[in-house]
Amino acid sequence: MSICVPEPTRWAVARIRDGLSYATKRFFHEHGFCYVNTPNITTSDCEGAGEMFQVTTLISEAEKLEKNLIKNPPPSEIDVESAKLIIKQRGNDVAQLKSVKASKQEIGAAVAELQKAKENVLKMEERSKLQPGIPQKDGKIDYSQDFFARQAFLTVSGQLQLESYACALSTVYTFGPTFRAEKSHTSRHLAEFWMVESEMAFAELEHDMDCAEDYVKFMCQWLLDHCMEDMQFFADKIDKSCIDRITMSAKTPFARITYTEAVELLTEAVKNGKKFENHVEWGIDLASEHERYLTEVKFQKPVIVYNYPKEIKAFYMRLNDDSKTVAAMDVLVPKVGIILSTLNLYR
Repeated sequence: MSICVPEPTRWAVARIRDGLSYATKRFFHEHGFCYVNTPNITTSDCEGAGEMFQVTTLISEAEKLEKNLIKNPPPSEIDVESAKLIIKQRGNDVAQLKSVKASKQEIGAAVAELQKAKENVLKMEERSKLQPGIPQKDGKIDYSQDFFARQAFLTVSGQLQLESYACALSTVYTFGPTFRAEKSHTSRHLAEFWMVESEMAFAELEHDMDCAEDYVKFMCQWLLDHCMEDMQFFADKIDKSCIDRITMSAKTPFARITYTEAVELLTEAVKNGKKFENHVEWGIDLASEHERYLTEVKFQKPVIVYNYPKEIKAFYMRLNDDSKTVAAMDVLVPKVGIILSTLNLYR
């Protein structure tokens, strides 16, 4: 008999995750998005999204083969040659029986023995080729022997599949598990997490920012309306200001600044004595400390930063008229940092 000890924090998190999952689907449904199931196992990558977990049966098959070869070693060349001599002998037996005009039954039995000897040699030759370890070809792993006959991975993003659906359905989204084999083992870099991804065809950056802000506000308001008991538990036991931040995010318009304006604000803070571990200059990828300064000190609310340098964003981001920045945006929130990012924009 096992006894499960209650863990209030875990159960509160489970209820909130359940509520937010439902709220996510409701938000996108009410805004005309079509839900798309994207694959968890894929042969495609997503640049810059993170290292990928590989899905393969080669290792388990190699382990099985190694155990099998230890228990039942493959035949040697001498064994194969000896088996071939038996074929020759069985062939001679058939010829001898035919020459003396033996009965069909006797000849048939001899032919069967000959066929059996040939099949045995084929099996021995095939088994003699078996080598322990992962199969290789030209010094590289031979994925043609794998389950999918090619490299396969756990998904880091459903972006590619969503883009193809958006071409036909205009507004689509997916919501499911995502896997990242990141080297950083911190609470901010999970190996598995659930992610919302959406694609809007014929949308401008302004539409993207509006949708992102509306989604965050909707989720925050949902917590206040439907999960207040659990939120109060977190406020009492873990973070006293969590309800205040959620309320502020739900009720207050987000600040919107360009990347250039963000760097100018950070540079001004440095001049006024603020010290950052990461150097501030135009062209850097904003660090977590920079994001938290903007959201917690400067604006004290969520901030949308947009129009990033093209060098630090993906190649497919739409190039702005200045030829230096791209139409990309990130939603930053206090205590966390980035929670939403642009995926793709076309002109």
